[in-house]
Amino acid sequence: MIIGVPSEVKTDEYRVGMRPGGVELLVKQGHTLIVQKGAGLGAGFSDEDYTNAGAEIAPDAPSVWKRAEMIVKVKEPQAQEYPLMQEGQTVFTYFHFAADKELTLACLERKIVAVAYETLESVDHTGHLSLPLLTPMSQIAGRLATQEGAKFLEKPFGGRGVLLGGVPGVEPGNVLVIGGGVVGTHAATIAYGMGARVVILEKSLDRIQYLSDVMPRQMITIFADPQDMRRYLAWADIVIGAVLIPGAAAPKLIRREDLKLMKPGAVIVDVAIDQGGCAETSRVTTHTKPTYTVDDVVHYCVGNMPGAVARTSTFALTNATLPWTEKLARHGHKKLAEKSQGFRMAINMDRGVLLNQPVAEAHGLEVGEAAYA
Repeated sequence: MIIGVPSEVKTDEYRVGMRPGGVELLVKQGHTLIVQKGAGLGAGFSDEDYTNAGAEIAPDAPSVWKRAEMIVKVKEPQAQEYPLMQEGQTVFTYFHFAADKELTLACLERKIVAVAYETLESVDHTGHLSLPLLTPMSQIAGRLATQEGAKFLEKPFGGRGVLLGGVPGVEPGNVLVIGGGVVGTHAATIAYGMGARVVILEKSLDRIQYLSDVMPRQMITIFADPQDMRRYLAWADIVIGAVLIPGAAAPKLIRREDLKLMKPGAVIVDVAIDQGGCAETSRVTTHTKPTYTVDDVVHYCVGNMPGAVARTSTFALTNATLPWTEKLARHGHKKLAEKSQGFRMAINMDRGVLLNQPVAEAHGLEVGEAAYA
């Protein structure tokens, strides 16, 4: 198979869809790898690193998209890439369709095979359903959420002027984490490690029990109901939105009127922004201009948080995606879907047919049925 790795063009995105080690493995399996010139520079990989691994270097994006049977990248195609997509071409990346109707319609119109990292399912070592290609970026985003929240809590950035961990004789800051999944647990762990007081709001009783068993006893986990939501929003210096419904738009758990309950200069870090955000006042920002303020509450809503630590993120992401890239290149999406129910969930659309029910519901579209279902 001919596999293309284009440069990411989303604002402030420095990751790359495949590292040179992955190229070498795929080339040894008989595949042709075409990497766009400069694609890996943001993550610390030179063109020479890729050529030494066996890749061809293409001068520009059209040269990659035109030849490739499969595109492997990091972020969803941007508007400038829509015309480059070809009918029947497999695109393996994060899509987050439920948050972007324009992208959804464009990919349906171009009749690509959209295989989304974020909806590929697997069973983890505990026997529970997991999202293995979303997990590494969720881990990084969770850790960054606390780090960035602590930064923007500083007064020069519009925050309250609170040092998250406090100092002897001065109380620490308060961190509210909404959602006790991968993002939430990593955010809470970093916040606790920095010395903050931490509360996690979670609605799954099974997850609450698990967190009570594995997290420090001083870290409080509360069943999420509207009253406790309002109570802890008023208490928090930093609120980290870490909710996820796989493939679907994030629920709006923080209402506009709730901001009036919060402390002036408090910070909301909405990690769910890729899926539309969990606050009514959230809108996508960039690393260049990461925050804005509504009702004296600082909002940090960067849509590609892990892109800030591109080298770490590229290794973490490709560790997870490479085995699936190998399978996809070997079998093709139809045969692999027949072999793996978890992979079948990753196919959000196939040649103009929308296959993901939450995406269809988010945009008022019809969902179809795949021949291999």
